[in-house]
Amino acid sequence: MTIDFRARALRVAAPVFAASLIALGAGLAQAEEPATGPGLTNEQVISLWNGRPAGTPESLEPYVVERSKDLFRADRALMGIADPSLTVLLPENPNGTSIIVAPGGSYRRVVLDKEGIEIAKALAPEGVTTFLLAYRLPGEGHEAGPDVTLADGQRAVRLVRAHAAEWGLDPDKIGILGFSAAGHLAASVATAYDREAYEPIDDADSLSARPDFNVLVYPVVTMEDPFVHTGSREALLGEMPTPEQEALYSPEKHVTAETPQTFMVLADNDPSVPAQNAVNFYLALHEAGVPAEMHIFSDGRHGFGIKGAADQGMPVAGWPALLADWLHYNHLVVEETE
Repeated sequence: MTIDFRARALRVAAPVFAASLIALGAGLAQAEEPATGPGLTNEQVISLWNGRPAGTPESLEPYVVERSKDLFRADRALMGIADPSLTVLLPENPNGTSIIVAPGGSYRRVVLDKEGIEIAKALAPEGVTTFLLAYRLPGEGHEAGPDVTLADGQRAVRLVRAHAAEWGLDPDKIGILGFSAAGHLAASVATAYDREAYEPIDDADSLSARPDFNVLVYPVVTMEDPFVHTGSREALLGEMPTPEQEALYSPEKHVTAETPQTFMVLADNDPSVPAQNAVNFYLALHEAGVPAEMHIFSDGRHGFGIKGAADQGMPVAGWPALLADWLHYNHLVVEETE
């Protein structure tokens, strides 16, 4: 018998999809008994907008493409996101710190496994509650165009902050982490948290969307030449953006002293996203007096994730430990007491 592991699409009805975002896909381990915390259940899916947001095409439905050629390792990409959501991944001993993780995918897809579930597992021993963000993709016909990603990022921070007490979280220890193109999303939320990206819908929208810390992993940041990742820019702004659009959507141009402290990691030999994206963002943070830490590894290329880099023996695979040290040193996680 021959099994074909080439990329294949699986379309899922919205309610079924929401209930199975984590467990879906060949080769994924069977979920353990559901963990619970104050007001939260492991793998719980929380709609950002209480359903399909205004301006979302009625024909848009979620589907997952499995791209892995390995029976025992899932590599799923999500598209057709009509009901943006947060999926809760609870640690065994939550300590109140939370992080909203936005997987990358060139703003054309959301990569669920290596840029979502892997980092949630890595941070679980630190007591960090992870919210995996399924955000709208700007090229899928949304009326708000490029603002849908910023709107979903802002709304995610506000929603977690609004329910912090109910969910046993610290409202002053909410971070955002973005991989690749979603590094642009995270950097945008960190620098444009007060930009009006959508019309308020409830009391949560009266709260600040400023994250308390920001993590960027091999990030796309700028929308300007010569260091732009052209695929991400085209997906976000179209084929012919104006210079004014490029500047507005380039987070390094909007760093202020109020931008949250930032941790960055990338590879010097990244062939897809020039290192200057992160370097120039770091320089803007430094100029504004914002604490920042950046790690540049000589090898890793793009999309190294965690497990893939470890399997190849790359030193960059140790970056989650560096992030954990940074979180502890900056008192962004609650230290255990005797």
